[in-house]
Amino acid sequence: MSNRSAHRDTSHPVSRWYSILLGALLVLLGLAIGIGGIWLIALGGSWYYAVAGIGLLISGVLMVMGRYSSGLVYGATYVFTVIWALWEVGLQGWPLVPRLVAPTVILLLVFFAIPALRRRDPHPGTRHGMATAMAILAALGIGLIAAPWIRPTTVLAQAETEEGAAPAAQTPVQPPADSGIVSPAPPAGSGIVAPAEPAEPLADQIPGRQPALDTESDVVINPEVPRDPAPEGQSAEEDRPALAMRETGADWPAWGGNLHGTKYSPLTQITPENVDQLERIWEFHTGDLPSPEAEGKYSPENTPLKIGEKLFACTPMGRIISIDAQSGKEEWHFDPEVPVDAIPYGATCRGVSYFEVPDADPYDPCTTRIIWGTLDARLIAVDAETGRLCLEFGDYGMVYLERGLGETVPGWYAMSSPPTIVRGVVVVGAQVTDGNAEDSPSGVIRGFDAVTGEFEWAWDLGRPGDTSQAGPEEIYTRGTPNMWTIAAGDEELGYVFLPMGNSAVDYYGSNRSEQENEYSTSLVALDVTTGQPAWHFQTVHRDVWDYDLGSQPTLIDFPTDNGTVPAIILASKQGDIYILNRETGESLFPVEERPVPQGGVEPDYLSPTQPFSTYHTLAFPRLEEEDMWGMSPIDQLWCRIQFRRSHYDGIYTPPTSDQHWIQYPGYNGGNDWGSVAVDPERGLLIANYNNMPNHNRLVPREEADEAGLRAIYEPPAESEGPLGEAGPQIGAPYAIDVNAGWRVKYTGLLCKEPPYGGIRAIDLATGDTVWDRPFGTARRNGPFGIPSMLPITIGTPNNGGPAVTAGGLIFIAATTDNLIHAIDIETGETLWTDVLPGGGQANPLVVEVAGREFVIIYPGGHHFMETPISDTIIAYALPEG
Repeated sequence: MSNRSAHRDTSHPVSRWYSILLGALLVLLGLAIGIGGIWLIALGGSWYYAVAGIGLLISGVLMVMGRYSSGLVYGATYVFTVIWALWEVGLQGWPLVPRLVAPTVILLLVFFAIPALRRRDPHPGTRHGMATAMAILAALGIGLIAAPWIRPTTVLAQAETEEGAAPAAQTPVQPPADSGIVSPAPPAGSGIVAPAEPAEPLADQIPGRQPALDTESDVVINPEVPRDPAPEGQSAEEDRPALAMRETGADWPAWGGNLHGTKYSPLTQITPENVDQLERIWEFHTGDLPSPEAEGKYSPENTPLKIGEKLFACTPMGRIISIDAQSGKEEWHFDPEVPVDAIPYGATCRGVSYFEVPDADPYDPCTTRIIWGTLDARLIAVDAETGRLCLEFGDYGMVYLERGLGETVPGWYAMSSPPTIVRGVVVVGAQVTDGNAEDSPSGVIRGFDAVTGEFEWAWDLGRPGDTSQAGPEEIYTRGTPNMWTIAAGDEELGYVFLPMGNSAVDYYGSNRSEQENEYSTSLVALDVTTGQPAWHFQTVHRDVWDYDLGSQPTLIDFPTDNGTVPAIILASKQGDIYILNRETGESLFPVEERPVPQGGVEPDYLSPTQPFSTYHTLAFPRLEEEDMWGMSPIDQLWCRIQFRRSHYDGIYTPPTSDQHWIQYPGYNGGNDWGSVAVDPERGLLIANYNNMPNHNRLVPREEADEAGLRAIYEPPAESEGPLGEAGPQIGAPYAIDVNAGWRVKYTGLLCKEPPYGGIRAIDLATGDTVWDRPFGTARRNGPFGIPSMLPITIGTPNNGGPAVTAGGLIFIAATTDNLIHAIDIETGETLWTDVLPGGGQANPLVVEVAGREFVIIYPGGHHFMETPISDTIIAYALPEG
């Protein structure tokens, strides 16, 4: 009898079934990865998955058959995987996770199957050294996965220069040579001057370069000739003189610290050396938590004000609370009783405004007052000392903002940001809920007297030059761009600086008016004495990507070799940061018009060029297939397939309907409403940012109707349709389906690899990057919504901004890990954190209370960021003594 026929399977039944089940798993994985890999190859993608799938399939079949050689096949597949992973991404921690973690786990499982295979295999010659080889491979894999995490944190998105490393410039976006797309010359009369030669990549910063007030660039960003601060025939100074501003330090008198929005405190008591001793001094609970009808709709985003010894906070539903800043005890509250059905996208009250009536008797009621807007479109003024309505303001303390809007419904038009008060004029914009209909309420900007509430002017794009109030039978122009975020102001110039949004339909523009095209996604300097624009600067031409300006502008005295220049910093969602002369709107650094991709559903509407800042950009290089991510090779493969199936040609890829298109950065990219902060003493600009794409598709009207999409004014569908929360965009030929962050439906993970957000220090004078760090840990993030609890920095999405101090610290929450951070402003090192009871999607403030420096934050959580909701306001300080 031969040795083969004499062989008996003497393996233990459990071991035998273990190897059979493991082999079956390898077969299934091999089929899934192999078939997906062939699909990816057909789309022009990587060959790795098809090869690895074949290796897994062969290994699995051999294991089911009890062949010891299955380990050799898997070992070879694993070695191939390691080589491919290192070739594609090198020793980068998070990119290696989907490439090596699951294969290494399977390698360990194969290792444990070796004893059973040794007893079952009739070919003893293949046994020797297998276990040792598998153990070595497993150690290698674990070492490669672990290595990146024990290295120092790397600096991201910077050019490899010796000193003063600058962020890589955004490469001009050119259509591929074989795409058939031609970048046409700018249309006559557009105000756009194309570069004389094809655009070349610019160095994002040039060391030692100084800004030019009147650049020699032939690029014209804003064709409008700036007006004088006080046009001829108007006596702005006499009618409304400049008023004194409260300084930050003891106080935090405006949402951004002051009217200029610097978010800077001159306090120095808390330093990098003692910040780790911070402790909670008090906690206050507002009592405003979601009712069952409001569940999943809360996003407070509130930054309280501090005036004297009082703290003024605004809750999601618009309740105003006065709190003793030292004790944390309530002094008074005012409830405007906003109905739940008035909640627009989210229940948000970012803040309130404070005003002191000039030359008033300090004992008169409402000499100092709190003014804010509500979700149900009321502008309200109350006495800052008592919380009682200022009865001489408007109609017994209130101005009803729905006058002149025409048809509207609750939640369509709402105030979610504090008004901006310049020279005693309360300037109000509003949030008009996105994506519903072209025939939406107007984005009109209005001014009201801060003492009487009387109407001053209205800036309505559809009525250029006419600033009168809409009569009883009149309405302001519907569907025009709105300003939902926070403005800044200049008392000396008498200007309010308005970061404008888009028209009512964000992702389709062919029906927009020329006035809308001119002013959408622009920073507009409006003269508060006249209600007329002095100048405007557009950051996106003919915006069909929802890149509305969300960041509050920041007013500074910009340093140059010839002294300082009154300037304004403007950060954008697409990542570019602009430095403008705030008197004229001219850029202090060249802004280049670069060709961008053309095509999509509106080839005749799109602008052939877009403005790119040469001062600084928070944008990253264009996505590639290897940037796709997942928790395993399978979902990474799925994201790669979707990447190859999507239309993508870099930034400003035109919206498409026949296939999804990738928008990178997405509408929550770059810098959003949290805005930037400036340390004027150190000359540093601090910006936190998001680095995520969107995966979008324009949905033809017939398909949208069949899917049951409803506008806000229509009865809701009986059940959620196949397009989820897509915007119907009534009046346009297409609805819009947006996958914000491009998340995988079942795992909830993002298709792009981490980091998803960071924080950066920028040299104010030159625009050079000083340091840049991923921002936010993985402790509250994980697949299927399950927190991983890993304290590893991943760089999470973050909304909310920083406050900086003369003591050398940045205080910021913003991330989805529910932490507040103290960061060394000079190095970027995190020195202290504390776990918050809710998501920290709100800006902190730094003030002095009874001789102590306090850091205060209202971490109310956020439905969009999927962080827990809280009603807690927290004050931190160093221990007394």
